[in-house]
Amino acid sequence: MIQGETGPWDVIVGMEVHAQVLSEAKLFSGASARFGGAPNHHVSLVDAAMPGMLPVINKYCVEQAVRAGLGLKARINLTSIFDRKNYFYPDLPQGYQISQYKNPIVGEGAVEIDLPGGETRRIGITRLHLEQDAGKSLHDQNPDESYIDLNRAGVALMEIVSEPDIRSSEEAALYLKKLRAILRYLGACDGNMEEGSLRADVNVSVRRPGEKLGTRCEVKNVNSVRFVAQAVDHEARRQIGVLESGGTIRQETRLFDAQKGETRPMRGKEEAHDYRYFPDPDLLPLVLAEEWVESIRASLPELPDEKKRRFMKEYGLTAYDAGVLVAEREAADYFEQVAKESGDGRQAANWVTGELFAALNAANKGISNSPVPAPQLGALIRLIKDGTISGRTAKDVFAAMVDTRKPAARIVEEKGLRQVSDAGAIEAAIDQVMQAHEGKLAEYRSGKDKLFGFFVGQVMKATGGKANPAVVNDLLKKKLAG
Repeated sequence: MIQGETGPWDVIVGMEVHAQVLSEAKLFSGASARFGGAPNHHVSLVDAAMPGMLPVINKYCVEQAVRAGLGLKARINLTSIFDRKNYFYPDLPQGYQISQYKNPIVGEGAVEIDLPGGETRRIGITRLHLEQDAGKSLHDQNPDESYIDLNRAGVALMEIVSEPDIRSSEEAALYLKKLRAILRYLGACDGNMEEGSLRADVNVSVRRPGEKLGTRCEVKNVNSVRFVAQAVDHEARRQIGVLESGGTIRQETRLFDAQKGETRPMRGKEEAHDYRYFPDPDLLPLVLAEEWVESIRASLPELPDEKKRRFMKEYGLTAYDAGVLVAEREAADYFEQVAKESGDGRQAANWVTGELFAALNAANKGISNSPVPAPQLGALIRLIKDGTISGRTAKDVFAAMVDTRKPAARIVEEKGLRQVSDAGAIEAAIDQVMQAHEGKLAEYRSGKDKLFGFFVGQVMKATGGKANPAVVNDLLKKKLAG
């Protein structure tokens, strides 16, 4: 809800996310679907729409779509139909896109998002359908001409359409993050928004609380989670401004200007009848065997929601920590290795979400390129647990591990950081401190209990920070009591 000048407004958001299927070949040809490559080098005769060339369905792309549908807890339609969606772009050689309309491969499903306050919200999925991507127009190669690169033409896309259940820019960002995580866990899409593997069309409308849905505008091809949130926020406020000034919202397609953080008009919004959908005569209905679908279901990995619940139960993590760790499959796997190596799930979570994530952010690295392997971080936590080093010293050791790639035990030995737990040595240090600070000792014994921290600090200083804090506290209390 957004507060306008004349009162509150509800924000209604639905999303159409285009996710590139993780596949070696394209949807209807054997040409490479890899990102990059010299322009027009990943193009078959089918992709270029040469006369007489017929599409042949890529079974693996179908399998990936089914896998994604199952991961979204959606209904798998055993019979689906490919349609021709007719429109003209210079980078669409056929003059139509092979897509799905009334009979998609996947029906209703849902995505559960975690809200900051600990609550969850269910965002409905209307459908998931398969379609082929278009090519790309290049306008920056020549000041007088435009060029066409068909490398992406025919690449398999899954279009995932949500219900209009999203109610804020924050929820829009959370939904896209969660959807991306599910697809990455499944291996159905790599989720790389910078390369265009995941793009979002965002439908935004506003209304007074309790009123019917307003006219929506579609913001096309938003390519980052942050930009999605910005686009929703700007477009909602723009529409509120128009309505509060007495204007009306015209249904249209808009673009998001990332530099200015605003949307601008692109064209009038097309409706389904504008595309003249009809079943593609070159492709038979796609009929799936129920046994085949069930075999895919049996092969699904543990998904983020299930993993989060297990981490909370098995390792005693908070909902927040578990949610942070399962957001990326690599982070969840790394954490679990650390937890098993250290034997302490909570400490493992603290170190991974704290020191490790901070170091990775500072170095602009992902967890797959962590300078500290998971078994080594687990071994560091074990050194804390068995009293070899203190928690404070462990942070210094970790920093050295990041810089040198050496294991914790070796750094501890080389730098002489092993914690002193010998009661005799610590008692001698305490006696020395008490003699050096007889005035403070008298004040403590007269009732100034807050001076206990002063004595702890002095003992730690006298031992070069190597004394076991627990042993220091225990012995110091007895000594100071006199």
